Amino acid sequence: MSSIKIWLTTRFPALDSRDYVLFLIGQFISVIGTWMQATALPYLAYRISGRPLDLGLIGFANTLPTLLFALPAGVLVERWDKRKVVILLQAVMSVQAFGLTYLAFTGHLEIWHILLLAFIYGSAVSVEVTARQAMLIELAGKEALPSAIALQTTAFNLGRVIGPVVAAGLITTTGNEGTVFLANGVSYIFVIIGLFFARTRFKVEKEAESSVGMRNEFKEGLRYIGSSALVLSAILMSALLGFFGIPLIQQLPAIARDILQPGLTSEALIAARTSNLYMAQGIGAVTAALMMAYFASTDKSATLLWGQVLFILPIIALGMTVNTKLAFFLLIFIGWGTVVQLISMNIMIQIRVPNELRGRVFSVYFWGLQGVAPFGSILIGWVAQTWQVQTAILVGGLACLAGTILIRAIFMQKNKAEQGLGMP
Repeated sequence: MSSIKIWLTTRFPALDSRDYVLFLIGQFISVIGTWMQATALPYLAYRISGRPLDLGLIGFANTLPTLLFALPAGVLVERWDKRKVVILLQAVMSVQAFGLTYLAFTGHLEIWHILLLAFIYGSAVSVEVTARQAMLIELAGKEALPSAIALQTTAFNLGRVIGPVVAAGLITTTGNEGTVFLANGVSYIFVIIGLFFARTRFKVEKEAESSVGMRNEFKEGLRYIGSSALVLSAILMSALLGFFGIPLIQQLPAIARDILQPGLTSEALIAARTSNLYMAQGIGAVTAALMMAYFASTDKSATLLWGQVLFILPIIALGMTVNTKLAFFLLIFIGWGTVVQLISMNIMIQIRVPNELRGRVFSVYFWGLQGVAPFGSILIGWVAQTWQVQTAILVGGLACLAGTILIRAIFMQKNKAEQGLGMP
């Protein structure tokens, strides 16, 4: 047993921290519930209205708070106890899930309820993600940070595989999406319990200094981003992914119902097909996360390029197929490419940025990834409803291709110049 532990902590250094392991276990249970709800909610919304635009509106409501709150959150979380912030906001997410549970069981759930609760959930996430990412170094230490990020992403994407399967089973068995929302509400309790017992042993207390005000602190973070071509290019690529890439995945329920085998209209078959599409994406995502955790020291700029290629090309192909098996296969690559991009950009930023700026810089990165997503969700949803879902996917895929080529062309030489000068 001790040899297994030594092997695990050698390959995955973050597992050597008891506090990080406590957090990771609770987080894993919680993300299973999160993905259960992420599968059931758009399925339910599309069953109620049958409008692809509503799927875009839900994405808009879910990510709009990031546009509003993520940037100030970056300054605020550096002043607060990050562990306590995460506990509080996980509790808010739990209450939101229980609200969906009540409305679903009583038969009163309507689209506007879903939009409102999605906004509440997104508001909590817009601050919680920044606090949680900035907290990882306090739980695991700087040397183990790449491992901690990759393992957390692995847990997140294992939940992406398990959650849709469990959600489909519950919906089929009970005939009510409320059971899924109930399970999600309970799942948040586990991460809260884990963080109650975890301690931030690697926390570096910020030296007392005269306050220069939130605005000036935020400007300091922006100046750092502007001075680093690597960080700035990663943020721009995250914005491209957030605007055109991720909103495409919100259309999976429409793809499952209207594009793939539309003649098979049984709700049980549609629910299973939707779940399978999410699961395919999750399989690719888990594979990517495990690979990134195991090869934590590899060149992240190279892996980022592979992630972009194996995300964009399958997206374009997905927009041209009506075959269920091929769509499943393509979504495995899409899930792989998405996660490789996200982990690569996350590690590139967190390792490079000084401790005192990490919260501010990460909040800008997160804003780039999800702050622009509300408008991408509306655009993709509108294109899908006005023309076709497949047209929207093609437009998004081609936009990602053009944008990636442009950003790389502009920043490639600047990145090389920085590395040649040995800039931090």
